[in-house]
Amino acid sequence: MKLAMIYSFLKNDLAVIEDAVNDTIQSNNTVLRDASSQLLQAGGKRIRPVFVLLGGKFGEYDIERMKAVAVSLELIHTASLVHDDVIDEAELRRGEPTIKARWDNRIAMYTGDYIFARSLETLSVLENPKAHQILAKTMVELCLGEIEQIKDKYNVHQNLRTYMRRIKRKTALLIAASCRLGAIAANVDEEKEKALYRYGYNVGMSYQIIDDVLDFTASEEELGKPAGSDLLQGNVTLPVLLSMENADFKKKLQRAFTGTEEETKEKLQPLIETIQTNGSIQRSLEISDLYLQKAYQSLNELPAGRAKQTLKGIAKYIGKRRA
Repeated sequence: MKLAMIYSFLKNDLAVIEDAVNDTIQSNNTVLRDASSQLLQAGGKRIRPVFVLLGGKFGEYDIERMKAVAVSLELIHTASLVHDDVIDEAELRRGEPTIKARWDNRIAMYTGDYIFARSLETLSVLENPKAHQILAKTMVELCLGEIEQIKDKYNVHQNLRTYMRRIKRKTALLIAASCRLGAIAANVDEEKEKALYRYGYNVGMSYQIIDDVLDFTASEEELGKPAGSDLLQGNVTLPVLLSMENADFKKKLQRAFTGTEEETKEKLQPLIETIQTNGSIQRSLEISDLYLQKAYQSLNELPAGRAKQTLKGIAKYIGKRRA
């Protein structure tokens, strides 16, 4: 089953949000408008708006309030991807040229800043200080996660705790905030709001771990980039960390990271093949599943209904995701 089928009953509301996202990033400046539109037109799962809408289904659901939150969260995610591509010097995103590749780094950075600004402007219609405080703190953590990733590039002397904190900041907190802000916009009571936040956090952690696994196991066609791209860019993810428990592997990785770009690429290829066969992929998936089990436990605190069943279905889909 495709992911969109799980939340198909939200189709009409998601169409409203999609139109609003595209309207929001329009600009009189041609370059800014075209650059902002490029990544959105390349597609994406729009999973954060889905979590916003589902969070709202446990309270006083109003599409206009939901739309403001959902558009804001999706634009924050989009802006972070634009900046990510500059940091990673990425040429492709979702199989299409990045903004950085089509224009340059300066255009990409200002485009990301512009999308961030439009995100904050969109949420301003929600007159709830708590919502704005949560969003601001989430953005701070997102930036810290990006800085940590830059700092830890090509660093073999990091541990599991470092990795978990990084993916928490880069991925999990934004998904958790999507669930929570949807609930706040719908005046959901505090206990349910917290349960939704915990669900989003744990699903987000699982989602990112599986993303890091797919970087080694999915095809280039599925990924929109070559297998092992994260490692080639110096990003040490969970399968790599687990593989580094082998001292010989760690030494080879350190040597690979100290060569020229071409030498690094050549030396990393056999290490990527080792990661694919040494059991670290399966161990990573088992850790991902532990987070999913915590997500399911959080759902026990929510009332039965279509929204709860859909959240459960999404978690199940994420656990089985292979592309």
